[in-house]
Parts: sequence; structure tokens; C-alpha cells
Amino acid sequence: MEFDILTEVLVQEELAWGDPGFATAAYASGLTAAPIITGGTEEQKQKYLGALVNDGANCSYCVTEPVAGSDVQGIKTNAVLNGDHYILNGTKMFITGAGYADWFFVLAYTDREAGYKGMSGFIVESDWEGVSLGKKESTMGQRCSDTRSVNFDDVRVPIENLVGGEEGNGWFNAMTAFDLSRPCVAAHAVGNARAAYEYALAYSLERETFGQPIFNHQMIMAKLADMKTNIEAARLLTYRAAWLADQGESNTEAAAHAKRFAADIATEATIEAVQIFGGFGYTEEYPVARLMRAAKVMQIYEGSSEIQRLIIGREITRDL
Repeated sequence: MEFDILTEVLVQEELAWGDPGFATAAYASGLTAAPIITGGTEEQKQKYLGALVNDGANCSYCVTEPVAGSDVQGIKTNAVLNGDHYILNGTKMFITGAGYADWFFVLAYTDREAGYKGMSGFIVESDWEGVSLGKKESTMGQRCSDTRSVNFDDVRVPIENLVGGEEGNGWFNAMTAFDLSRPCVAAHAVGNARAAYEYALAYSLERETFGQPIFNHQMIMAKLADMKTNIEAARLLTYRAAWLADQGESNTEAAAHAKRFAADIATEATIEAVQIFGGFGYTEEYPVARLMRAAKVMQIYEGSSEIQRLIIGREITRDL
């Protein structure tokens, strides 16, 4: 639709306000498309990105493995060139949207001795022989988002499906994708936090104790004030990260700030919302329990809050 990333984060915040799991599910193809946008050949873009926008296709981003989450270099998946095909073997874990994907972006080693420079990206269609799916994971939150493992057993991948047509670009393309996706994930966190805040505010104005709405009690008022400040700050960090990307400038540090801060404040805000609702907040009668469960994973996926801090530390000392 020719929207920029800043426009996209506006949309993503609203989707997450309604349901964070739905926002995650809806954005799975956006993350997966990013390494093709930044590193794919023109033919790959026309065929696979074209299928997304013209045919309603879905795709999933296959990087995480049972033994490699934050440590991406620890992946075991490998691809060996055999004539005009690569033979792909490995297992990916916690793959969002896998059960509905028409194709996957798969990160694999083509030269393990070269370290991260020996990683390559592949476009793998979900109905190819040797591709199989694990069961849908039973998650704590965001349960409407389909998350499962994907297995690749001697999958024959045509050489033209090597992303960019050149080995060794997989790490760069995969990490560049995060710079584009993290503002959107931050927007999910902002929307989640905003929903929790708005539900809690409305409840605090209706619920009375000691003869007055609980909002008038300074403890409750302070909680809501802190929630609102943090949401406003997280939104501005998110907008800046998106704006820098739209200007073609490096946004690695800005995206890490936005994703880390927004994810952390979403978790804090939803916990406080449950607290404001009291016993009712711990039930499924009100939506804040669902929002709290949904927020936690935002501190984990797309680079954990701890990893974001390491990225920030690396970036602020890069030129020292």
C-alpha cells in the first residue's frame, strides 16, 4: 500500500490495543518479508513478495532454534550445495504463523567455519517434500498467534531461492530485518500497555472504596500517572525508530531503545492494571489478565530486553 514504517507502527499499535496476539499474527509476514526486501533478488521480490500483496499469501521467519535464540550464531541448520539445489536440514522453534505460512525465510549455515559470515538465507515453500510442522505450542499468552516448530529434512531448495543469489549474506539480512521490525513490535507493546491503562483508568473511576472512586486515592492515581508517562515515552521512542528507518538512516540503536523500553513498560503497565482491578483483575471476567499474559513475551521475542541492552551498549561505544 506504499505506506512508510511510521504509518505502519500507527496501525500496529491499534491492532495490539485490540489484541496483542492478533497483532503478532498479522505482522508475521511483515517480519519475514523484510530480509527479502533488503536483500532479495528482483525475481524473488516479484514472486514471493508479490504473492503476499496480490494473492494473500502468508510467510514465517525461521531463525530461532531449540538451542539458538538470542545466540543466533548457535544455529544448527545447514544447507549443502548439491548441483542446482541446496540440501537443507535442521529444526526451527517458536515460529510465528508457521501453521499458515506458504513460504519461510530460513537462516542456515552454508559455511560453518566462516562463523556468522557463513550464514545464508533461503526461501523455502511450505509444501515442499521434507518440510513438516510440529504441534501448535500452548503458550501463556497471545494464544491466537499460531506458534510451532518447523522441521527441514533433506529439503531440496533450488539455487534460485538462495536469498540475494549469493552465500554469506544471511546474517546481515536477518539482522537488518530486526531493525525494520522492532519499531513495529515496540508499537505492539505500546498498544498493549495503552489498552491496560485505559481499562484500568475507566475501572478506577467507577469502582468506589471508602466513599469515593479509587482513582482519588493517591496510590492509584500515581500508578495511572506512571503508566501514562511511560506509554507516552515509549510511543515517542517508537516513532523515532520508525522515522529514522524511513529516512534511510541507521536505526539500530533507536530500535533497540524502543523495543526494550516499550516491552518493559508494557509488562509493568499490565501488572499494575491487574493490581488496580484487584481480585477481579485476576479473573477472566475483565481483559487485563489476558493483556498481562500477552505482554510478557514482548520482553523475549524479537531480541530479549537483555539483548537490546547489549545492542545499545555496543552502539553507544562504537565510535569511542
